[in-house]
Amino acid sequence: MELKDERAIDAPPEAVWAALLDADVLRQCVPGCTEMSGNPEDGFEAVVVQKVGPVKATFKGEVTLTDMTPPHSLTITGAGKGGPAGFASGGADVVLTPQGDGTLLSYDVNAKVGGKMAQLGSRVIDGFARKMADQFFDDFKRVVEGGEAGDAPAPDAPAEEKKGWVKRLIGSKE
Repeated sequence: MELKDERAIDAPPEAVWAALLDADVLRQCVPGCTEMSGNPEDGFEAVVVQKVGPVKATFKGEVTLTDMTPPHSLTITGAGKGGPAGFASGGADVVLTPQGDGTLLSYDVNAKVGGKMAQLGSRVIDGFARKMADQFFDDFKRVVEGGEAGDAPAPDAPAEEKKGWVKRLIGSKE
């Protein structure tokens, strides 16, 4: 399954890049992630609980970052095993392009599954993979822009009150 899309993020490419390399940010954004540890150089280890159709599984896997060209592009590759449910693997080529005061994040995702999950059929798997990718990148955008993963942005929040991920990390000097 392949999926291409993009998100406009209200943060400079350097801030988006830093968030892509942060285990805590990734843990917040990966749907069903219960644990995330590691670093960009050695890779990350993750535990993700997901239900695909009637199959629910806990996946333990590794995520590696390669082809890094800070703060412009990188490749994220992951593979996880879910016991009898099967396995999932895939990757995403991510490109960050400055866009005014923000960043255009473009991605090209490729995913594969095997085991019991593969028996569900490509239509179910493709829909699930698309939903997972959309949720990850939507949550990532919210976290980088100062919200919480899974929260809808407040439509009437004044822009000056919104703190991005980097500002929350280093604190405001107001």
